[in-house]
Amino acid sequence: MASAPTVPAAVEPSNRAIAPAWHTVLLILVLIGFSLLGAHSGQRMMRHGRIVPYAFTTAFEWLVVAFIAWGVKRRGLRLADILGDFSPRPAAILRDVGIAAGFLLVSQVVLGVIGHLLKSAPNQAIRALMPQNPLEMVAWVGLSLTAGICEEIMFRGYFLRQFSAWTGTVAGGIILQGIFFGLDHGYQGWKLMTVIAVYGTMFGLLARWRRSLRPGMFAHFTQDAAGGLLARYLMR
Repeated sequence: MASAPTVPAAVEPSNRAIAPAWHTVLLILVLIGFSLLGAHSGQRMMRHGRIVPYAFTTAFEWLVVAFIAWGVKRRGLRLADILGDFSPRPAAILRDVGIAAGFLLVSQVVLGVIGHLLKSAPNQAIRALMPQNPLEMVAWVGLSLTAGICEEIMFRGYFLRQFSAWTGTVAGGIILQGIFFGLDHGYQGWKLMTVIAVYGTMFGLLARWRRSLRPGMFAHFTQDAAGGLLARYLMR
């Protein structure tokens, strides 16, 4: 008899937490601390140039992913188990690129409306963070790639699963990880944090619908990279 097909762990409805509760609480405290550091000390770090905060954030996010990998391993899972469908077939990759493009178009309309209602605008901290020369632009693309991969693993891979288990509902996991995604961007001010929380919720819906983190990674990277490279024109 043929065995039943396996469903990727990232999309399986489950009441079982994927890491110990203490691991999640510690991770939340670390991320909130990093967000507060960015809100209060981000501009002081710019005195050493933008490459320093880019490199610091890149290293921090990969360390967080390593900590997540260690945490889920304690429950018998691998990091790959929370990524969902990552088929290497070219057709599947192109499909996810197309889904990411469609998601970006829809999400920008939604976020534009919300941003208009809140009268949100990039603050001085965001403007100071944007790359200004070719070297910084290259570093920014690297940072954007890190954010696209690591933050999707953190929020749509780890927190969505963990919060879903804690609340007993997928909807609870999607909403809570979205809120926390907004809180994680403290340096942007409360209005943009609200917009980002909605954005994170939309990413959560995308991950659950597609049963994969890959379209979100594509969209996240593209949004961040393009936003930074075009910042001098977009923020006039």
